Amino acid sequence: MRPRTWVLLLAALFALMQLATVEGRDTPDSKNYVSYALSLTGADKREAAAATIDHYCAGKAAMAHRAQNVDVVRFHAPDPAPRVLQECRDQEWRQVQARLAAGDTAGHTVPFMPERFMRIFEVRPGYPLVLAPFVALLGVTWGVWAAGVVITCAGGVLAYLVLRTLAAPVPLALTGMALYLVLPSGTTAMRPMTEGLMLALTLAALWGCALVLGGTRPRAGLALVGGALLALFTVKHSQALFLGACLAAAGVAVAVRRRWRGMPAGRGPAALAAVGCAGVLGTVLVSRLLDYPSVSESVQDLLTGHFARPDRERPWAEFLQLQGNFWMEWARRQLWQPFFAAALVAGALGARRRPAFGVFLAAAACTGILNQAGHPDINIWGDRLITLAWLLPVLGVPLLLEPVLRRAVVPAQGAAPVEPVG
Repeated sequence: MRPRTWVLLLAALFALMQLATVEGRDTPDSKNYVSYALSLTGADKREAAAATIDHYCAGKAAMAHRAQNVDVVRFHAPDPAPRVLQECRDQEWRQVQARLAAGDTAGHTVPFMPERFMRIFEVRPGYPLVLAPFVALLGVTWGVWAAGVVITCAGGVLAYLVLRTLAAPVPLALTGMALYLVLPSGTTAMRPMTEGLMLALTLAALWGCALVLGGTRPRAGLALVGGALLALFTVKHSQALFLGACLAAAGVAVAVRRRWRGMPAGRGPAALAAVGCAGVLGTVLVSRLLDYPSVSESVQDLLTGHFARPDRERPWAEFLQLQGNFWMEWARRQLWQPFFAAALVAGALGARRRPAFGVFLAAAACTGILNQAGHPDINIWGDRLITLAWLLPVLGVPLLLEPVLRRAVVPAQGAAPVEPVG
């Protein structure tokens, strides 16, 4: 079969597998994005609240039903889903109606939380804009599910395209796509949150880096990187800041390393560094002009439990102390279950086979570490915040397997040599 057929088959197989869990992927923050998307379709606050609450509570009820089915003590007890559904609806409506009655009706999101907290989601229109047409056509439940499938499969296809641009053989490019779908990157991308788009847009930026470093289509590559940073700003502006800074650092590192070794630096790394710097500068300036929530506000949100407690008087001292505690516990858990660490090491070894691109890949993966460092919450340490770091094994492991595949190819079949990018 042609490569594109294999890509479509992998995407179709992934979509079929996701039918096993249509409801129950939501996090509490998902309500904010779903209500934002519903408002973009023309729903008023109460209509958006009703549809969002029904969807969110149906997911909680479905999870309660599945959990009891395998509970060794209560599996024969009455189904808890109706009770969980009603309790969830009552609780959510009680909070929303109180805030609506108090006049908290500004913005696109339903006021599930205090206005100060909801402001964080008001400045993230990217994901709701993508979600809105799916919800309008298919309803909330199937629209959210379909959007997750499309976004996740798009990320898998981008992983395939990056590896093909790096001259990886088709089987290894398909391996990268499969890894993206089956590792936590795919699981997290399926949730109704921003991470799926963040992963896809970061892969788009890496594709642009591969095009620039390979010298095949440098202008298109630079445009792709710039467009990805611009789109990331609408999805989560802190991620645009992180990615721009990391790409700029990677471009400088590659250029310095080449100079150090007596090689011409080339225009590619410098151009990518310039685009990264432009992304950082643009993110900082536009976010200030639009009065987006600051870093200090994010720290207060973290330390006060989403502003449920008074602001901390010494937030940065407490934040730094929490950082130390968090990473010590994170390291302890990694030594206990070292799969993630082993995957990162394998990805880094594979990235060395494309030295210049490998630096940019490692830089993009570092944005996951930075994202986690901005939210040192141990309850979600290995879930969605650090997910971008999984891009290192997604793209690096197939490159690590390249010598194995080439030794397995019969010489008579004419395996063409691969020129490393960068």
